Amino acid sequence: MKITVALIEKLIRLREGDSLPASQIRGEWVEELIRDGVLISTSHGSRRTLHAPQSETLCKALSAVDERLSNLEQMRDTLLSNDLSRSAQASATGNSKLVTVRSCPGFPINSYEPIICMLNGKELTVNPQEGSFLFIADWQTFSIPSDVIVVGIENMENFRMIRQQRQLFTQSICSKRLLFVSRYPQSKDLVSWLQMVPNRYVHFGDFDLAGINIFLTEFHAHLEARSSFLIPYDIEARLRNGSKERYNEQYQLFRNLRTDIQPLQALIDLINKFHRCYDQEGYINNYD
Repeated sequence: MKITVALIEKLIRLREGDSLPASQIRGEWVEELIRDGVLISTSHGSRRTLHAPQSETLCKALSAVDERLSNLEQMRDTLLSNDLSRSAQASATGNSKLVTVRSCPGFPINSYEPIICMLNGKELTVNPQEGSFLFIADWQTFSIPSDVIVVGIENMENFRMIRQQRQLFTQSICSKRLLFVSRYPQSKDLVSWLQMVPNRYVHFGDFDLAGINIFLTEFHAHLEARSSFLIPYDIEARLRNGSKERYNEQYQLFRNLRTDIQPLQALIDLINKFHRCYDQEGYINNYD
């Protein structure tokens, strides 16, 4: 991604609720935002337009894509400043030529019980104090015991508050040790690491078509049989009172979503039956 004034102006328009022709904003990161449901693609004959149904979600996603996009107006002003020296430009952007630099490779991890892992050839006990988590930057050297199940959590609020969902995980997965991981900041590091280790992977995301598509395209496609989607026993009751708006926003893009995984197809059928979706945050504090 090359950050320019024109790009910033387009992102501000999307944040403010405007629609843009899909031809005006392209890239792998844009397609990822579409897959995540952050941006909605709508077809108009041979043309497509993009819009962001939730500006706050877009802002968080942009910050995860590139931390320089956390304040669009400030970045625009920086680029527009006529008296910005080359050295100040490098300080503001991390590169005088405005080339994207990943300043924080890796992914966050969390657990609610001690797990002895290996990092750079040395033991690392993963046991964050409540209210904190760890970040693994040298992920290529990170390994975990073979009996540990890796649980990927989409939402950072759920990721931070794993203890308030412990009974959910026990009921839906098993009593084995669990290591929780997050895919934010968005990169391919997490999936690359999961491909390196043999552990079972369970995906805990929103119960909507976009969330299921993320699992199928970004995780199951690479991990296959050792990956699964967390489906709580009471999800049908919760979907009955879920969000119609979220379903309607996603339906056009994911209306043909299908899978050979029987339990997951049953979840897709329930979502389409009730025309509703349910956010994973709803499970926080509901289990003690």
